Amino acid sequence: MFAEVVFPLPFRHSFTYSIPKEFEESVMIGVRVVAPFGKRTLTGFVINISETTNVKEKIKRLTDVLDDQPIFSKDSLKFYEWVSDYYLSSLGEALKNSVPYGLDVESKKTIISDKEFCLTLFAKEKNVKSTRAKLLKILSEKESFKITYLQKLVRKKSIYSVLKTLEKQGAVTILNEIEDAKVKIKKAKFVSLNKTNDEVYSIMEEIEKKSSKQVVLLLELLNSKEKEIQQSELLKKTKSNQSSINSLEKKGIVKVFDKEVERVYTETYNEKMQEFDLTPNQKTIVEKVSKDIEENNFKTYLLHGVTGSGKTQVYIELAKLSHKKGKTVLILVPEISLTPQITSRFFNNFGSEVTVMHSRMSLGERYDSWRGIINGKYKIVIGARSAIFAPLENIGLIVVDEEHDQSYKQYDLIPKYNARDAAVLKGFFGKVPVLLGSATPSIESMYNSKIGKYELLELPERVDNAKLPKIKLVDIIFEKKKNRMTGVFSKTLLEAIDLRLTKKENVIILQNRRGFATQAYCDDCGTIDMCEDCSVSMVYHINKNIMKCHYCGAVKPAPRGCKTCGSINIKFFGTGTQRVEDELAYHFPNAKIERIDSDTINKKGKLGIILNSFRKGEIDILVGTQIVSKGMDFANVTLVGVISAETSLWMPDFRADERTFQLLTQVSGRSGRSKEEGEVIIQTQNHKNFVLQKVLDNNYNDFYQHEILLRQQNQYPPFSRLGLIEVKNEDEQKAKQAVTDFHKRLMKFGDRLFIMPPNEAIIAKVKRVYRYQIMIKSLRSSDPNGKILRNALLNAFIDYNQKSRFRDVKIYFDIDPQSVL
Repeated sequence: MFAEVVFPLPFRHSFTYSIPKEFEESVMIGVRVVAPFGKRTLTGFVINISETTNVKEKIKRLTDVLDDQPIFSKDSLKFYEWVSDYYLSSLGEALKNSVPYGLDVESKKTIISDKEFCLTLFAKEKNVKSTRAKLLKILSEKESFKITYLQKLVRKKSIYSVLKTLEKQGAVTILNEIEDAKVKIKKAKFVSLNKTNDEVYSIMEEIEKKSSKQVVLLLELLNSKEKEIQQSELLKKTKSNQSSINSLEKKGIVKVFDKEVERVYTETYNEKMQEFDLTPNQKTIVEKVSKDIEENNFKTYLLHGVTGSGKTQVYIELAKLSHKKGKTVLILVPEISLTPQITSRFFNNFGSEVTVMHSRMSLGERYDSWRGIINGKYKIVIGARSAIFAPLENIGLIVVDEEHDQSYKQYDLIPKYNARDAAVLKGFFGKVPVLLGSATPSIESMYNSKIGKYELLELPERVDNAKLPKIKLVDIIFEKKKNRMTGVFSKTLLEAIDLRLTKKENVIILQNRRGFATQAYCDDCGTIDMCEDCSVSMVYHINKNIMKCHYCGAVKPAPRGCKTCGSINIKFFGTGTQRVEDELAYHFPNAKIERIDSDTINKKGKLGIILNSFRKGEIDILVGTQIVSKGMDFANVTLVGVISAETSLWMPDFRADERTFQLLTQVSGRSGRSKEEGEVIIQTQNHKNFVLQKVLDNNYNDFYQHEILLRQQNQYPPFSRLGLIEVKNEDEQKAKQAVTDFHKRLMKFGDRLFIMPPNEAIIAKVKRVYRYQIMIKSLRSSDPNGKILRNALLNAFIDYNQKSRFRDVKIYFDIDPQSVL
C-alpha cells in the first residue's frame, strides 16, 4: 500500500511513501503521518491511498501515524484544495491550518559548539560583521543552540553552509534530533473509594483512632456527588497531605489512578439568560434561512441589520434549528477575545456543546477544543478567522458576524486567506447556507447582493422599540476659534459627559490610537523620534515613560533631548488612548474610568472582567480603540464620544472612506440600545466631509451608491480583483533589484492585466526588513474567477525561481489584499 503525503512546505505536489504492514489499518485519507523528508523528519497529511504507484525511485516508508480519526474527509479536502489554489499556497500549507499549533513531530538541528575553539577562530576573523564572525561570537558564549534560534540571533536564514564549514574544522557538531509535539493530552491523579459506602462506615471508627485526617478524606469522598475527585482538589478541600491518601491506598480503601483532564477555556464575561420574542422581521429571516438548513441547500445571505436590531438572536434561533436536526454550526466573529458577549449568549443557550477557538487560548486549551470537535463532543464552534478550518463534520449553518471586518483577512502567514470569502466556498462545497451579518456591509458583499449572487435580508429597526442615537458633528477648528477646546476635548463633549454621569449613565469614548502621544519631536529642528528598525514614528507611553514601536515592539526610554541638535525642547504630538484617559481623569476626578486597548487587555480574561464591571455600573467611562466598537451591547450606555473622526479617513488606501464609515457607524451603535435615547458626539476637523455626513444621517444606502460609483470609475473591487506582490529583504538594494526583476518577468505574462510599476511600500521598513510592492488589477469582466491573475503570478514566479540571480530574495503573494500599507 502507498500513501500520497503533502507537507506544510512551499511544494505544489505530493510525495509517495510506502505504508508498513503495522500501519495499514490506521493510515487513511485525512490523518497526519510522520515521514522522512530529505535529511529531515516531518509531519505531513495523507491525501490519497493506492495499491500501486508509478514512482520508479526508491520509496521511503512512513515512520508513524499520529491520528486515530481523520482530520478531514475526501469531500472536505476539496475546500482545502480551493484555498491553496486561490490564495497561491501549497496544499500542505493550507492543511496546516486544520491542526492547532504545537502538534507537529519534526527533526530539529541542534548545534553543539567548542566554545574556546570558536573564540580562537573569532579572534582571527578580519570582518567582524560577516555572518561567520557573528556566528563564531555567539557560539563562543554558549555550548548548545537550536539552529532556528541561531538564525534569529544573526538575522539570517541561510547559515547552514557556514555551520557545515565550522563542523569540518571541528568547531561545532550538528545533531539531528526528533522533537515530539509540544502539546499532549493532560492527565491528572484522581481518587475514588475502593469499597462500598457501608464497608467504609464500618471501619471508620478504627481509622479515626489512628488518623483523623484520613477520616476527613473519606467523609469528603462519601459525601461527594462525583464518584471520583481530582487528588489536588481533594487535598486542597480537606487541607490534608499526600501521606494520608497513600496510607488509605495501601489499606485498599481508596484507589488512585490517572485520568485525562480536559483544558477548557472559560470566559470571564457572563450574562444572565434572557428570553426574547422575535420581531416579525426576525421571524421572516429565520423562516427563510431555515428552509435551506432543512434541505441541505447552499445559499449565501447578506443580513443587513442596523446596530441593535437583534442579529445575534437570529443566529441563535437558526443555530437551535440546525442543532435539532443533528447538525453542527460554525459561527465566525472578527476577534473572539474582543467579543465575549456573543460567546456568553451561545453558552447560555447551548451549554457544554459550545466551544471557542482563538489565539488567547493556551496551546492545551486549543488542542483539547480541537480534539473535542473531531470526537463530536462540540456541536457549535465560535471562533475568529482560523475557526474556518475547524474539523466540523455535518455542518448545517455557517454564520459570519460583522462580515465587513478586515480582521477576517490573514495577512502575515501563508495562505493569506479571507475567512469570510472562504466561508462562502466552505458552504458551497458542503451544501450549507451561509449567513453574512453586518450593520455596515462591505461594498463587495452589498454589490454581490445587488447582482443576485447573495440574497439581501434586512432588519431596519432596533428591537424593543429602541431608537437609533442622535449623532452630532463637532468641528474642532470652530471650537478652537471660540476657545471651547480643553486639551483633546471640546466643551460640547465634556458637557455631554458631565450630564450623563449626573444621570448615572455610562459613556464610551473612542480614540483609535494607542499610547499617550503618537509622536515625539524636537521643537527646534523638527526631528521626529523614529523606530530604528521600521520607517514609523515611535509612540509615547506615559505610564512607563517609554517610546514604543507598534510594528516591531521595540522599546526605549522617552527622549530627554534631541539626538540631532541636542535641544531639550521635546514636544509630544498626537493623541492616544492614554492621553484621553489622563484628561478624562482630570476633568472627572470622581468618575471610574477604564481603558481598553491591546496594551491593557493583554492578560487572559482581563477584557471580560472589565466588561462585567461596566455592565454592573462599577465603571462609568470606557475609553478604547476600535475594540469598543465591536459587538458591545450595554443598556446603560447613552453617550458615545469620538475624539477624532480623521484617524482612519486620511489613510492612503482606497478603502479608507469605507473603513471610516463602518467604524463610526459601529461605535455610534453602542449608544441608546434600550429605552433611554442615545447620543453620539463626533469631533472632526472637516464636518462637511461626505462620509461624515452619511454617518450623521445613518444613511448606508447613500454612502454605498457614492462609493460604488468611485470604485467603478477607478476599477477597484468589486469590479476588479487585486493581487499584491511584496518583496522583502534586509538589504534595501537587493530588495529593489529583485522587485524590478520580478516586474519584468511578470510583464511577459500580464497582457490582460493592469500591472503597476514597482513601488516602495507606504511603510517601507518593518523589523529591519525593506519592503517593495507591485499591485495588479484584473478586471472581473474579463477574468471572472481570477484564473488569469493567478496563472500570471505562478508563471512569473516559476521563471523568477529558475532564472533570476535574485531568487534567494523572497516573494510574497496576497490575493484580494485588505490593506496596501
